[in-house]
Amino acid sequence: MSGIELAVAGLLGSQLLEAKLHIKEDFLLAQKVVRGALPYLYRSSHGKASYWYYFEQTALKYPNNKAIAFPRPKKDPPTPKVDDKGFKIYDDQFTVETYTYQELYDIILRFSYILKYDYGVTAEQTIAVDCMNKPLFIFLWLALWNIGATPAFLNFNTKDKPLVHCIKIAKVSQVFIDPDCADPIRETEAKINEELPQVKLHYINEPELLKVLTDKSRPKHRASDKTRRPDDRDFDCCALIYTSGTTGLPKAGIMSWRKAFMAAYIFGYIVKIKQSSNVLTAMPLYHSTAAMLGVCPTLLAGGCVSVSQKFSATSFWTQARLTGATHMQYVGEVCRYLTNSKYHPDQDSHNIRIAYGNGLRRDIWLDFKKRFHIEAIGEFYASTESPIATTNLQYGEFGVGACRKYGSLLNLLMSFSQTLVKMDPNDESEIYRDPKTGFCIQAANSEPGELLMRILNATKPEETFQGYYGNKQASSKKILFDVFRKGDAWFRSGDLLKTDADGLLYFVDRLGDTFRWKSENVSATEVENELMGSKTIKQSVVVGVQVPNHEGRACFAVLDPLDEYLDTSKHQDILSKIYAHVNHSLPKYAVPQFIKIGREIEASHNHKVPKNQFKNQKLPKGENNDELIYWLNGDKYEELTHEAWSTIINGEAKL
Repeated sequence: MSGIELAVAGLLGSQLLEAKLHIKEDFLLAQKVVRGALPYLYRSSHGKASYWYYFEQTALKYPNNKAIAFPRPKKDPPTPKVDDKGFKIYDDQFTVETYTYQELYDIILRFSYILKYDYGVTAEQTIAVDCMNKPLFIFLWLALWNIGATPAFLNFNTKDKPLVHCIKIAKVSQVFIDPDCADPIRETEAKINEELPQVKLHYINEPELLKVLTDKSRPKHRASDKTRRPDDRDFDCCALIYTSGTTGLPKAGIMSWRKAFMAAYIFGYIVKIKQSSNVLTAMPLYHSTAAMLGVCPTLLAGGCVSVSQKFSATSFWTQARLTGATHMQYVGEVCRYLTNSKYHPDQDSHNIRIAYGNGLRRDIWLDFKKRFHIEAIGEFYASTESPIATTNLQYGEFGVGACRKYGSLLNLLMSFSQTLVKMDPNDESEIYRDPKTGFCIQAANSEPGELLMRILNATKPEETFQGYYGNKQASSKKILFDVFRKGDAWFRSGDLLKTDADGLLYFVDRLGDTFRWKSENVSATEVENELMGSKTIKQSVVVGVQVPNHEGRACFAVLDPLDEYLDTSKHQDILSKIYAHVNHSLPKYAVPQFIKIGREIEASHNHKVPKNQFKNQKLPKGENNDELIYWLNGDKYEELTHEAWSTIINGEAKL
């Protein structure tokens, strides 16, 4: 072999080794973490933990950069035009608003003035934000951070008792409401006034407010650093983001300043968000995915956040083209909707090259990339309250389906802080402990195990895991002690994952009573409680069931009815009453899609209802093809026949 051939062989060998071990990538990422974390921890210990300072620094550094783009849907859009090839043109459905960093900064200061002097907002208050995806959400959010107040991001679908609960547990003093999503608040207003009379509700006149905020003659307020909670440390609360959890009603997950900054700084680096980047998100801003992994990284880097008011598979690529997006956020359902959508020429004329999010399934991963010209997928694992996050920026074909893809160096470092533990073979929701030692056992490769994260100081777990605001009981349930040695403490993710021989990490399933549907976490306990409120049943079991060609799990309820409703001739009576009740009290994504009525619920010896038997329910007619199951067709439950089931899995009928 010649010298040239040896050199080429050596180069190829080193490239293959790097592709496998990612030594260079690991080193650069570790270097980035150190360079960002140490200065941040220093500044946070000297009164500047707030993300506000980093946003302000970026705004002053890049005043002319575009900060926000918003394809605002027109109130009365014209009928879409049709081009010469028969494709509908959606450009006229939107008016694209843009704001530079200078304009955004000035708007925030004007809004801060209004909040402080007209509404009396102070740094001691928690203020609820009830708003759709639009610049108004970001204006209000950052104005509160300027003042030092804590924003609580309400899910604008929430209503009735859960909504009252969300406001109450966070000790919210005022709620600012977007008129475009105000109906749930209006429906619940009487109950809020009755139970929480001190809470002030403010319905925003958005057009008039925008006129004021963009008026250069209006006064501005940049809060003094001395009043912006200078005593906050990196682990203190910057925002409350609601999560369904596993106890029924929503819980207010505490988002720490450290998590907001590190998510922006490190995650933004991993998915290559730069000053020239434009990140399009149609994910709800009230969730941490869009807020902390979309808005915060982009505004830190000096890039542009393009906010889509609502996801639409029909016009998504048009919005991507109109805004000039280079990145997009997703949850798994979004990618499937897009992949299954009809061809439109805008899917070939956009500039998106990186798509990042969580829940993209392996079966459509490469198809999605190929069809829409996506160069890299940034799949991650995280949750609102969790201190754990893993990432996989996936090019080519290696790493498809994984939520963590690091090299040998980072995998070694991660092994000291993250681990998978073996589950009890008799109860998949419980962690197995060795009968001899009492300690947990690490899961083997390809064996599903619960993901745990080490809490560095077991005597002060709140410095690692901040938990749920005002709910110590729920927070304590997420911490496991004496895992591998006496006195250690680990955070429980509540999720099953598994590794492979290459060190890749894959999401398997959720534990407990929560499942994901329509991009939202559904609490089985909350649904069960509301079903009982219909006063037609003795007991209920709610689980998530898989539906072919649908992401997540659909809500499936097994009902033990009152005696007068047991006969099948009475089923429509009970179903109509149940729908009337849950449609009023639950968000749409939590309403049961499938219902089975009968005497099938049996409690175990410890009075817990074993749910696993229902999670594998075979649809449409059960294992023996003889079960009567109902499905929600529009606003009425009907028998789930084979014909109806076919229309569901083929996408002809929508759940």
